[in-house]
Amino acid sequence: MAGMRVREDVRSLSGAEKAALFILSLGEEYAARLFSHMSDDEIKELSQVMANLGNMSSTLVEKLFVEFAEQMSSSSGAVGTLESTERLLSKVLDKSRVSNIMEDIRGPAGRTMWDKLANVNEAVLANFLKNEYPQTVAVVVSKIKPDHAARVLSQLPESFAMEVITRMLRMESVQKDVLEDIERTLRNEFMTNLARTSKRDPHESMAEIFNSLDRASEAKFMTALEERSKESSDKIKSLMFTFEDLNKLEGPAIQAILRVADKAKLPIALKGASDVLKDLFFKNMSERASKLLKEDIAALGPVRLRDVEEAQGHLVAVAKDLAAKGEIIIANNTEEDELVY
Repeated sequence: MAGMRVREDVRSLSGAEKAALFILSLGEEYAARLFSHMSDDEIKELSQVMANLGNMSSTLVEKLFVEFAEQMSSSSGAVGTLESTERLLSKVLDKSRVSNIMEDIRGPAGRTMWDKLANVNEAVLANFLKNEYPQTVAVVVSKIKPDHAARVLSQLPESFAMEVITRMLRMESVQKDVLEDIERTLRNEFMTNLARTSKRDPHESMAEIFNSLDRASEAKFMTALEERSKESSDKIKSLMFTFEDLNKLEGPAIQAILRVADKAKLPIALKGASDVLKDLFFKNMSERASKLLKEDIAALGPVRLRDVEEAQGHLVAVAKDLAAKGEIIIANNTEEDELVY
């Protein structure tokens, strides 16, 4: 806390700051009892103020107690921090409530609302802001990073964007209550809706899980799922990319996989592959490399099924990673043209 200004004048404190300091000065046990009688909104409001108190002198604490007519004194100052606030809340509230309150105060990993906006796609943010007042948009755009602000402005209708720019040029300091109101709107109306709409289709997540299962478990779960919901099992199958789907790739994609894949795992993966898939790999290698790979496969002898599946899973992971980087494209399995290069 070195270098932090110590506040000493009780008249400089707002009502909320006085309440927050009073509670913080009581100690964790008594403060926790007070919190137990408050609503979540009251706790959030006080916690927000408490986390930003900073250093308070012992003299100020004493003056505050006198003002509250409690005839109490404090032998030491108080420091309001995020950590002390969270520790205090944990004394009386369950973990999930504490997490929700602290996230509202500082955001995940200590991020503010403006830090959160930095991760929102500019088109999504612009689509929300275009329905707000230009002055509100001007405040928001002025608070985010310049490069992000530029991308957001470029996504807004030109006349609206110019109105925002004009207001930004005329804008002076923004009053604290106005800024808090805008933050509250962003949190309640935008970030909450964004969290809802950005959730992935659960079938996509389940397809990734099925891709990671061993063959026996995958077959077992898929058979059971087919009995319960044929529609769901079919959708998951269409979203899965399996080792056999490598058959659908053409030369350039196979060559890209060969450049990246673990050379030690390649012969093990192809040991359990169909002749068609083996030939696809052989055709996309030099004659010498193909000859050596065939020899490596023949020299393996019996291989445990678990090792084969692990090696084949490695090739699938390589293919999906290359697709994520845009080096190959894996189309939806239900489309007529499976892959595009």
